Amino acid sequence: MLMNIEIQNRIKDAGIVAVLIFHEKKEIRPTIEALSSGGVSAIELTLRTPIALEAITIVHTHYPHILCGAGTVLSPRQISDAQKAGADFAVAPGLNRKVMDEAKRMGLPFAPGITTASDIESALEYDCTLLKFFPAEKIGGIAYLKSLNAPYQHLGLSFLPLGGINTANLTSYAKEPIIAGIGGSWIASSSLIAAGDWDAIEKNACSAVKRFREERKQ
Repeated sequence: MLMNIEIQNRIKDAGIVAVLIFHEKKEIRPTIEALSSGGVSAIELTLRTPIALEAITIVHTHYPHILCGAGTVLSPRQISDAQKAGADFAVAPGLNRKVMDEAKRMGLPFAPGITTASDIESALEYDCTLLKFFPAEKIGGIAYLKSLNAPYQHLGLSFLPLGGINTANLTSYAKEPIIAGIGGSWIASSSLIAAGDWDAIEKNACSAVKRFREERKQ
């Protein structure tokens, strides 16, 4: 199983996964502190910049209560790098068997990206039970995902949708039992991080977590 139950349950408990891109070291700690103050307890830190791995290590070292995933993992080497940096799990936009083989070998919890039934069946070969649905809104949103999952519903799969989700549409996802959590970059966007608008990030985090939890209770 590429995504162990403990990590999967922590994602479900968190509900909201903030997707982050850091360009400067000085951005890391105030962003994490703003998210944490707003109630976010899980992040996906994308491996798109030179300081991404260092950022994972900083979060792992100084904010152990934050579940820290490595995102945009595109190569087997990045699996090893992410694990050494202290990532709790990793996700990818697509399904790359070489990456999945390395994640399995290294024992790093991993969720591949899926958009088709063939993707799901390839993931099932690795006993994946948590799958990233990306790009969620562009490909058809929750209606498409529910139809896609219908033949596999008896397997109890869970999904982490990302891509085009925001405060306005997250409730349509949150109310569905197949959704483990919701990921998004709107909570701490690159523009907000660059501007140092920690108050806005905290408010976005608080609003997203509140709306997700309220919808889950219904």
